[in-house]
Amino acid sequence: MASDYVDVLIIGAGLSGIGAACHLSRDCPDKTYAVLEARDAVGGTWDLFRYPGIRSDSDMFTLGYSFKPWTAPKAIADGTTIREYVRETAREYDVQRHIRFGHRALRAEWDSGTARWTVHIQRTNTTDTAEIVVLTCSFLFACTGYYRYDEGYTPPLPGVDTYTGRLVHPQHWPDDLDHTGRRVVVIGSGATAVTLVPALAQRAAHVTMVQRSPTYVMALPSRDRLADALRRWLPAKAAYPVVRWKNVLLSTVTFQLSRRAPGLVKRTLRRAARDRLPVGYDLDRHFSPRYDPWDQRLCVAPDGDLFTAVRQGDASVVTDTVDTFTAHGVRLTSGAELPADIVVTATGLNLLALGGLTLRVDGTDVDLASTVAYKGMMVSGVPNFALTLGYTNASWTLKADLVARYVCRLLRHLDRTGQQIVTPLPPPDAERVPLIDLRSGYVLRAVDALPKQGATTPWRLHQNYPRDVLLMRHGRLTDKGVQFSRVGEVAAPAGLHRPVRTRPAARR
Repeated sequence: MASDYVDVLIIGAGLSGIGAACHLSRDCPDKTYAVLEARDAVGGTWDLFRYPGIRSDSDMFTLGYSFKPWTAPKAIADGTTIREYVRETAREYDVQRHIRFGHRALRAEWDSGTARWTVHIQRTNTTDTAEIVVLTCSFLFACTGYYRYDEGYTPPLPGVDTYTGRLVHPQHWPDDLDHTGRRVVVIGSGATAVTLVPALAQRAAHVTMVQRSPTYVMALPSRDRLADALRRWLPAKAAYPVVRWKNVLLSTVTFQLSRRAPGLVKRTLRRAARDRLPVGYDLDRHFSPRYDPWDQRLCVAPDGDLFTAVRQGDASVVTDTVDTFTAHGVRLTSGAELPADIVVTATGLNLLALGGLTLRVDGTDVDLASTVAYKGMMVSGVPNFALTLGYTNASWTLKADLVARYVCRLLRHLDRTGQQIVTPLPPPDAERVPLIDLRSGYVLRAVDALPKQGATTPWRLHQNYPRDVLLMRHGRLTDKGVQFSRVGEVAAPAGLHRPVRTRPAARR
């Protein structure tokens, strides 16, 4: 097995991993690094997903990198444009030569005696044969997101074997699928379905979205008026942070208002949907969820495209459950039958913590579910390790940027003080809540496999970017939640397997 060393090993060449590499290049130019990517391309989610209409559901002034202004016309951008933005960023910062494609990290083992990680990697070569290679590093940085890339979530589908049409999952959209003039049924009501339906409706004979229960859908302009105005008078580097902070504050206020006055936000969303739908439309049945706003993520419809497709008769929404597939479509529990040439199961994603990577610290396996997140980016008892988990109520990259900059601060602090190891500690109390505070199905299915969070800062996630800027960009590195040490020093127990008491996530 071949082995070599880098200071920092980044896992994942998607939006987060490329951003992390760029921050290292900018803030720690003396550090050597490599980026492992299991697939053969840069872009992560934005390269994997190729279904019709694939786009961001966050504005690109906040989903874009803090150091790389978004200059494309649309704020709600399509997947191809986002993918090229990520690749262009990688080229600008010379990240490409550090990426090792076809490298899937399998397990990582920490040795306190040497202050190094040994990472075992499956490398696939051009003949599709695999071999195990080994890398060592001083700091391990997981930028894998939390979606499983090889398969999406599909619930049991009664009678599916009798169906003679085309059945597809959005995560694996076939290149040869032509939906022109076809009758399409989309099963699901989340962000993917809300994206797919208006896109398919442009060419399909008709598209029907079948949902078990409604989702909040918010219409937003695809272009940002302030950005368009500022671009006429200011350079991109000057206009970008202004628009970025405007959108940050707007989303923060919306989220906080949803928590503090859910009835007001619910009525506002309802009125906005009513104004875009046909007169007399059954709004209560199809667009009035039983839960409060931001108990699950709000779905975004750029320029109200979903409502437009419904209003024009190109698409329809049916709130019901699937009883069984038939030879030529889907029969609902109500008895209604929907003929379908194509059925799309937009039924969700599977979560996979750390991309399937397993951790071992000084000979002890790490049970990730027994750890506690420190500042939402490190886990108790695991030295020299960070992971990127974006916000649930705002753009992923806002948190990814903060985490990458914080890692660079840590690395500089270690060099400055002559220390080699940084280890997060568990909270002093036993209270634990789920790390991701959403009731979405993909979260609930995997919440027990993820780290927990504690009751107070720095073990508590506040889902508040301005607050995290103060904590992570300007806050102290040496606080009660972390321990710095050198090789050979006796460290206090970090609590890898401390018993925890878990309770449901509290409403914030």
